[in-house]
Amino acid sequence: MTSSLPGNRDLPVSQYDLSTYWGRVRHSADISDPRTLLTSPAGLEHAKQLVTSYKTGKIQEMNTDLWRAKKIIDSTIHPDTGEPVFLPFRMSSFVLSNLVVTAGMLSPGLGTAGTLGWQVTNQSLNVAINFSNANKSTPLSTQTIIQSYCLAVSASCGVALGLNALVPRLKSLSPNAKMIAGRLVPFAAVASAGALNVFLMRGEEIRRGIDVYPVLTEEEKRKIEAGDLEVKPLGRSKKAATLAVGETALSRVFNATPIMVLPPLILVRLQKTEWLKQRPKMTLPINLGLILTTSVFALPLALAAFPQRQAVSAKSLEPEFHDRGGKDGMVEFNRGI
Repeated sequence: MTSSLPGNRDLPVSQYDLSTYWGRVRHSADISDPRTLLTSPAGLEHAKQLVTSYKTGKIQEMNTDLWRAKKIIDSTIHPDTGEPVFLPFRMSSFVLSNLVVTAGMLSPGLGTAGTLGWQVTNQSLNVAINFSNANKSTPLSTQTIIQSYCLAVSASCGVALGLNALVPRLKSLSPNAKMIAGRLVPFAAVASAGALNVFLMRGEEIRRGIDVYPVLTEEEKRKIEAGDLEVKPLGRSKKAATLAVGETALSRVFNATPIMVLPPLILVRLQKTEWLKQRPKMTLPINLGLILTTSVFALPLALAAFPQRQAVSAKSLEPEFHDRGGKDGMVEFNRGI
């Protein structure tokens, strides 16, 4: 993000009011806009130059070009490393990367091999996305990544196969209810394993803590712009890490819920219509269309559930931070996405 570029003058965090949910939705829609994936290396460098010019005082006011440059950088650059996130694992690629995998998991009539294959593929993608967008102040070892991946895959496959075996045995359900319940099995597997995946992949953050910074006053921000003040982390907080990881896990569940629930339920209804019965080859493109449409709207709504740059009272963290808060006794940290 722009914080990783040279210069002491910070850009406005967003065009929108991030203290409100809908402001964060609009901001998240910018970050997850697939059109930013078309930015060339030269375009990214131009965006960096524009932002650097503002941060060093060469450009005084925000304008349309600067907002566009900030959008490109926010959706491309990791805020902790200053390096581009690998393209398939950016939030702006999330909808496209997940489209085929989600369609595979929601395909009617999957056997055991198909269920296992798509669950493994989905968790592999989740691991890559969670690792690529995590708070990088606490690095992960290769051993931790492998262990987390294996546990997440085991959990998702276990839930999916267990529920697939359980649903047919529910004698109290009508055949139609069993069919609907069967279509929702992937949701239960994805939601539970997705949340677990976040905790496993980012468990090191909880064990070691993440960097916490004081919330700055306007006077302190001016001193930073003038080069008279340098902000350093107050230390590492395990409580802040637990909050960051927990909120990220919840946002994954919020994102999976409409995507994994609405398309299969709508498809069940459509498959009962004469039009689709006469055109069975249309089932796959309709399924893909339902998933794509739901995903486009669901992602920014889920990402906006919690602020990415989270501010909390210093007194809510470990005692060592209680008297070290910044403005209004608050501290902040990067939650990750």
